[in-house]
Amino acid sequence: MAFNTFCRLLGRSALLVAGLLLCLQTAFAQDLDEVRKRGVLRHLGVPYANFITGSGDGFDVELMQLFAKELGVRYEYVQTNWNDVIGDLIGKEIRYKPSVQEVGPRPIRGDVIANGMTILPPRVKLLDFSEPTFPSAVWLLARPDVPVAPIKPSGNRDQDIKATKARMALGTTFVMDNSCLDPTLYDLEGKGLKLKRFNGSTNINDVVPAMLKRESDMTLLDVPDVLVALELWPGQIKVIGPISEEQRMAAGFRKDSPELRKAFNAFLARTKADGTYMRLVKKYFRVAPRYLPDFFRDLPPTR
Repeated sequence: MAFNTFCRLLGRSALLVAGLLLCLQTAFAQDLDEVRKRGVLRHLGVPYANFITGSGDGFDVELMQLFAKELGVRYEYVQTNWNDVIGDLIGKEIRYKPSVQEVGPRPIRGDVIANGMTILPPRVKLLDFSEPTFPSAVWLLARPDVPVAPIKPSGNRDQDIKATKARMALGTTFVMDNSCLDPTLYDLEGKGLKLKRFNGSTNINDVVPAMLKRESDMTLLDVPDVLVALELWPGQIKVIGPISEEQRMAAGFRKDSPELRKAFNAFLARTKADGTYMRLVKKYFRVAPRYLPDFFRDLPPTR
């Protein structure tokens, strides 16, 4: 009996020590100086569109490799998923519903998130974002056989969004919670729409293939992924219209890493000024300036 009690107490003590170690890990700031002392920049990413292709390259992969080189440290890619990526950065378990909450410690696995992450209100509560790295917006897509006609652009974004949302009543639409495709972000809940939660995976890349398999008539999708999808499946997708105003994507940093974020912003400004940034845009998203011209208009050409 005494031995069993001792074992139980020992087990509880081990759990307590493990919890304390996690808390200590998340308590110590891991800012620019720590990255340089460690000698490696850990890039947290999720394979998505052409930001991270899954083949060892991508827009954000090359951008972070160049940033690591400027810092004089080794680059390391740390793959994660959409559900865990923020927690892996800030060292906290995250609960998103009914509101964003940090609910416990977890190991910190990286120094920066860069995978085409849209700046959204729930994420701003948890992260400090860099200056914008890419433009975005959420559009409604459908298969060509679905009897839903694309809107006629009016020149008024609000009217176009209203017209697009009205077309959602004509079929089922894939959405994805806790992402840029979350219907609560665009006031789509409680409107009598046939919203279908995409549960096939946590990867937005898988949404269009599921729609093409007739698992849904339509889907929400952000513009960078739309541009990739139009090239991968020519003639198999039609764009109905916009669901959101123009959005911005950025790199995400812990709130206790202000110097690392500042260094990245300075680096990003230089890449935009010297043409490196547009070289990456043309390599990975060559038609993006045609669809989202305002963001790219004043940037110098590739060097």
